[in-house]
Amino acid sequence: MFKKILIANRGEIAVRILRACREMGIATVVVYSDVDRAALHVRKADEAYPIGPAPAAESYLRMDKILDVAKRSGADAIHPGYGFLSENAGFAQACADAGVKFIGPSPHSMNLMGSKTSARRQMEKAGVPFVPGTSRGLASAEEGEQVAERIGYPVMLKAAAGGGGKGMRLVHGPRELRSALESARSEAQRSFGDSEVYLEKAILNPRHIEMQVLADEHGNTVWLGERECSIQRRHQKVLEEAPSPIVDPDMRRRMGKVAVRVAQAAEYTNAGTIEFLVDQQKDFYFLEMNTRLQVEHPVTELTTGLDLVHLQIGIAAGEKLPFAQSDVALRGHAIECRIYAEDPDNNYFPSPGKITVLLQPSGPGIRRDSGMYEGWNVPMDYDPLLAKLIGYATDRQQAIMRLERALHEYFVAGIKTNIPLFQRILEDADFRAGKLDTGYLDRLLAKGNPVAVSNASPSEIEELEKIAAIAAGMFAVLDPASPASKTGNAGRPAAVPSNWKQKGRAEGLR
Repeated sequence: MFKKILIANRGEIAVRILRACREMGIATVVVYSDVDRAALHVRKADEAYPIGPAPAAESYLRMDKILDVAKRSGADAIHPGYGFLSENAGFAQACADAGVKFIGPSPHSMNLMGSKTSARRQMEKAGVPFVPGTSRGLASAEEGEQVAERIGYPVMLKAAAGGGGKGMRLVHGPRELRSALESARSEAQRSFGDSEVYLEKAILNPRHIEMQVLADEHGNTVWLGERECSIQRRHQKVLEEAPSPIVDPDMRRRMGKVAVRVAQAAEYTNAGTIEFLVDQQKDFYFLEMNTRLQVEHPVTELTTGLDLVHLQIGIAAGEKLPFAQSDVALRGHAIECRIYAEDPDNNYFPSPGKITVLLQPSGPGIRRDSGMYEGWNVPMDYDPLLAKLIGYATDRQQAIMRLERALHEYFVAGIKTNIPLFQRILEDADFRAGKLDTGYLDRLLAKGNPVAVSNASPSEIEELEKIAAIAAGMFAVLDPASPASKTGNAGRPAAVPSNWKQKGRAEGLR
């Protein structure tokens, strides 16, 4: 087993990995940028080393600086978390060349699954079902028009090298395809340094369901159940749950077997996630593989009773999986909310600043994975994810009720958060009934929004949203004393709190 692990990340995931290492008796090393000097992961680690200015390109993405810290500290392994260098095959190879174990898959597997077109070609060989389309980047608009005519509109253009909605365009008819292809290629080049774009049949109102897999270095691969990830904003996940409300035991077994086949075809080791699109007939199609630990891994941990970070570290150390597929038993229901430093009432405008008051929820069935604390200054240089709040119970209804209670207890002052958004989602009848798809959140947000329910085109709506975001930012700068900019729960669509509660919160803010 490793004696010392360097965590090449920050925020809540760095704290999560630190805790696992401490439980396993492994010393920890962290790195930090100038603005993260007082971050929680720095305070909790055994050793901490500065690696440069705030921009990630000058700090958290600098392989040379991170490997230099590993050498100076004597770390024998590196855990990349998620984001930053976690899916960078070049970094995994650099770790191997430096004699430091990368806690994740091999560079070969990462290269194979890192490109969506490469992954599609590999899955085609393995007989894995995937959405009809091209398995290589489009050479020309003419080729795209021919493929679209064959498989039928609407179609989706996607960047081969990335995700998160970048380089993605929905095309409803042949007149739109050429301009959409140019736009997608341009955005893909800016975002990923790779302009390759492929085309596939657009599945209308799909569910986004993913399957967690684990594979050791001795040929053993298992699946650990699915996660429902359909609640998204601009292709970014917002809320996840396990199990999915629509997946029955037979469908789960079939998805699990396909997920294992995908991992084995990629010669994959360590923790990974196979993502599927599920249509209205409950047919599922391979979408892509995430070759790292997912943000939403806690819901799988709660429903399986397994610690995925412990298992990641054990696999990287050469251990065999301590259980077989037949030993995996799913139990209960878990729902995760991603708490962001952003204002849902002002077009999700980022909300950096000092956390002046922090009241965190607890109680039965509540888990918090957090990177924040009272008095900490939230930087504006990174992803605004502050924490993850997870509710767990014996069934979905009880998990919703526990999470609602916990959100009611959560209070963050000094910055704005998206806590009111989750309160709105959990109260929604469609969510409670499990009527979900990737368009769910847009429909929910459109209720009462005259721009969203107008006849404006998607590009016009996006332009109006940008104007609203700029206006919101100007308002925050010009009027910093505004109550709306000071309370994390401002704008919550709920009843006026009681005098007792107002008095209690006033005392807490003194």
